[in-house]
Amino acid sequence: MRSAIYARVSTLNGQSPEMQLAELREYASRRGWEIFGEYVDSGISGSKESRPELNRLMSDAHRRHFDVVLCWKVDRFGRSLKHLVNALADLDSYGVAFVSLRDNLDLSTPSGRLMFQIIGAMAEFERSLIQERVRA
Repeated sequence: MRSAIYARVSTLNGQSPEMQLAELREYASRRGWEIFGEYVDSGISGSKESRPELNRLMSDAHRRHFDVVLCWKVDRFGRSLKHLVNALADLDSYGVAFVSLRDNLDLSTPSGRLMFQIIGAMAEFERSLIQERVRA
């Protein structure tokens, strides 16, 4: 199985995606999955729908360059529930699975899809709290 790894950090001050990447590489290795590519957005908010590396990942998914997207946590993929639902529906229509390592989430299962809805709503709530603190 061919996998794509996606990582994101929203700020550049002291944060590095390397920890996310290391865990995702290890997971792919344990599953015996080939890593087609790594897509890393640094210094970009998860609330933005347009991110250079995420856009490239979605384009490659549409071309079926890989079978599964590995992400460290759902909130690294996005913090807007609408964006998450749309992006994951696109992946599903391309025949590409989605696995969130830390959330223990595999969207190829009914329970995984239910958990995704709950986790996505929590990520959007957390983003709202962050916005509120920034304005205060």
